Amino acid sequence: MSERVNVKKKSPAPGSTPGAPKPDGTTPGANPDANPVAAVKAEVVLPTLGPLGMLRWAWTQLTSMRTALFLLLMLAVAAVPGSLFPQRPANPSIVTQYIKDHPDYGKLLDSVQLYDVYSSAWFSAIYILLFISLIGCVIPRAIAHYKAMRSQPPRTPARLSRLPEYGTLVIPADAGIPASAAITDAAGLLKKRGYRVDIRDRDGARPSLGAERGFLREVGNLLFHTALIGVLISVAGGGLFGYSGQRILVEGDTFVNTLVGYDQFTPGTNFQSSQLQPYSVQLDKFQITFDRESKGKFGQPIDFTADVTTKESPDAPARKDVLKVNDPLSLGGTSIYLTGNGYAPMVTVRDANGNVAMQGPVVAKLQGENYYSSVVIKVPDAKPEQLAFAGFFLPTAFVTDQGVSFSGDPELINPQLTLNSYYGDLGLDSGTPQNVFELDVKKLTPLNARNLPTKGIVLTPGASYTLPDGKGSISFDGVKRYVGVDIHHNPGQLYALIFALLAVAGLVTSLYVNRRRVWVRTGTHEDGRTMVEYGLLARGEDHRLAGEAKAIRSLLAGQWLLGEEGTSISQPAPSRTTDNDRADADAPGAGQASPEHPETDFIQSTAGSPESEKDQ
Repeated sequence: MSERVNVKKKSPAPGSTPGAPKPDGTTPGANPDANPVAAVKAEVVLPTLGPLGMLRWAWTQLTSMRTALFLLLMLAVAAVPGSLFPQRPANPSIVTQYIKDHPDYGKLLDSVQLYDVYSSAWFSAIYILLFISLIGCVIPRAIAHYKAMRSQPPRTPARLSRLPEYGTLVIPADAGIPASAAITDAAGLLKKRGYRVDIRDRDGARPSLGAERGFLREVGNLLFHTALIGVLISVAGGGLFGYSGQRILVEGDTFVNTLVGYDQFTPGTNFQSSQLQPYSVQLDKFQITFDRESKGKFGQPIDFTADVTTKESPDAPARKDVLKVNDPLSLGGTSIYLTGNGYAPMVTVRDANGNVAMQGPVVAKLQGENYYSSVVIKVPDAKPEQLAFAGFFLPTAFVTDQGVSFSGDPELINPQLTLNSYYGDLGLDSGTPQNVFELDVKKLTPLNARNLPTKGIVLTPGASYTLPDGKGSISFDGVKRYVGVDIHHNPGQLYALIFALLAVAGLVTSLYVNRRRVWVRTGTHEDGRTMVEYGLLARGEDHRLAGEAKAIRSLLAGQWLLGEEGTSISQPAPSRTTDNDRADADAPGAGQASPEHPETDFIQSTAGSPESEKDQ
C-alpha cells in the first residue's frame, strides 16, 4: 500500500525558472528530506530478468491459452495460400507452367515456398508452436486438477448465509437425532448424489461437512484439449506418411499397387515406396442401371456395380468383391473408391507397312449427356510416320436432318465412332509429358476431316477404314466399359476420427457438468432441537444450482421425516429470508448479534460479494 506524503510547495523566487538547477548544481526537490517519495524512488533498483528469466517469461507467454488460440488462427490463415496457388506435390507440371506464365512474380512466390505451403518452413513452425503451446497448456492444468481431486473440499465458511443458495432445517427434539448423527446422515445422502464429502469436528458442538462434485467438468475440458492435440498429430501423420493416386481400369485390366501401376500418384512428405503393399485388383465386369421409368430423369444412371477380383499379395488366394459408390474396398491399408466410369472403344490401327501399330481399348472421356464422349488416339509406333485420331464416341447414335450426330441414349444400342485422322510428329519422343485426352494438331497434317474432301471417319462395331495416301487403316472392334478409382492411404485417418469423437465428448462434458460445492453445519438448540443449515456454491455460472439446492433439501427432509419445508409443521416455501428469520428466532439470544449469528446475516444478502469469495 503506497503512502501519500504531503509536501509543502514553495514558490520560486522572482525571475527564476521553476525546476532550474541551483548554482551548486543541484535540482530543487532533489533533497531527500524535502521529498521522501523521490528519495525512495531514487533508491529503488529494478531487478533484471537475465537469460533464465527471459526463457521462463517466453515459456509462460507461449503456453498461455491466448497464444494457443492466436496460433490456431494463424494456422488457418497460413493454409489459405494452399488453395490460391498450385501446389507442387499435387501437380509439379502445373506449378512449372504457372511460373512460366507469371515470370514477374512466379519465382518470388517459389522462393517463399507458396507452392509447397503445407511442407514449408513457416507453416511447419506455426504447426509445431501450436503443438508446444497446447501441450504446455494442458499438462500444468492436468497436474493442478489431479491435485485438486486428491485434496479435501474447502473449509466450511463461517457464514453460510452469504452463499448463493442457503437454507435451514429444524429437527424436533423428540426425533432423537443429535447434531453428530445429523451431519453423518447428510454426508451419506450427499455421497449417494456423487459428492466427495469431508466431515469436520464430528463430535464438536457444531459439526460440519464440505462436499464437492463436478470434477468431470475439468476432465472434459482437459480431454477436449488433449484430443485436439491428437487430431493435429493424426492429421500431420497422415500428411507425412500417406499417399493417394488414381487409376482407370477397363474391363479385364488388373491394377497392381506399385508406383508404375498408377496413372497419377501424390505421395506424402515422408512417403517411402516400401509402404506400398503389392495387392492387385482386376475389373471383371462393370454394370450400370439406368432409369427407364421416370419421365423427368429418364436415362439417368441410378446404380453402379463393379465386380472385381482382389488378391492381398501375389501369393494370396483370389477373392471376389463388389465395388460400389460410397462403399470402398479396403486392401493393404488403403481405401479404393469408385469415382467415375465410361466407355472404351476397342480399336486396331495398322501403319503404312501393314503392321499393327496399336491395338486395344481407348478410354473415351465423358463430355455431355447420354455418355457423349471425346476420343483421342495417339499411335507413336506407326511407320514411317506417326498417326493420330481425334473425335467422339456415341453409345446410341442419332443423326439430325443437318447431318449432325448426337447420342440419344446412354446404353450401347447403336454405338458409333466418329474420328478425324492426322499424321506427323506427335512430340512424344522428346520426353515431354502430354495429356492422353488432348491432341495438339498444330504440327500435324490432317488426313480426314469434315471440311476435307476425304470427310471424317465414321465407324460402327466390326467396321474398318483405310486411310488416304496409303497411311494405314483403323478398325472398330467393339466396346468395353471402364471405371475410375481413387486409392487413398491415410495412416492417421482412424486416429483422427477417434480423437475427434473424444474431443466432442469432452466438450459436451465440460458444457453440461457443473462444478458444485455444498456445506452443511448442524448444532443443538437449548430446547433440544437440532438446527441444520446448508449452503451451495457453483464454480462459474450454474443455472441449475437452485434446483440442486431444492433436491438436497428434499433429501434431507425425507431422511429426518420432516415436512416438505424442513420442519415437522407445514410452513411456507423455503427462502433465504424466511429461513434466516426462523434460525434467528430459534437461536440463543434471538434478535442480538453474536459471533456465530451476526445480525447482518439475517437482514441482508451478501451472496456474490467480495466477502463471500474470501470465505471460499
